[in-house]
Amino acid sequence: MIEIPSDLHKDLVPLVFLLGDWAGAGVHDFPGAEKCNFGQEVSFTHDGRDFLEYESHTWVLDNDGNKVRPLESEHGFWRIDANRKVEVTMTRDDGVIEIWYGELADQKPQIDLVTDAVARTAASRPYTGGKRLYGYVKSDLMWVGEKQTPEVELRPYMSAHLKKVVTPEDVERWAKALPDDMPDDGIAFFK
Repeated sequence: MIEIPSDLHKDLVPLVFLLGDWAGAGVHDFPGAEKCNFGQEVSFTHDGRDFLEYESHTWVLDNDGNKVRPLESEHGFWRIDANRKVEVTMTRDDGVIEIWYGELADQKPQIDLVTDAVARTAASRPYTGGKRLYGYVKSDLMWVGEKQTPEVELRPYMSAHLKKVVTPEDVERWAKALPDDMPDDGIAFFK
């Protein structure tokens, strides 16, 4: 269920499908790095201003799905203009700062992004740019990331399938919003 918070900045309504906490798993595979399955937690929040705050943490999973160690962390800010153009500023734990530009697809909740600028610290690994695709598919958030380095051409390196995290507060809020005339048997509700 997508809800539009009353205090959400009006410019962010097209991005409302991103709001909330998400969790799931994916695959990491890039030349020169360990190929692995990973877990991920993502959060998109707002404070009434004209941006979404983004935070992502990933970790390597073992064959039984247990956390082994951190993989990547990111923090950023997402904006959208009246022409559905999206801009993202992002800082990653490996010493990379990126500016991404893209757009929200017409008539569907899908965002294509490409790096416009990349800054790296001396400690970061080689990296020259990337692409990302985010989509809201059947109430889930899915994404795929591509990256390139001076040695490796642009290619997919991470993708994940995330589910919305439901809190007890969400359930309570939804329960209070149910109509008073809900059928007792629950079946009539679906007719």
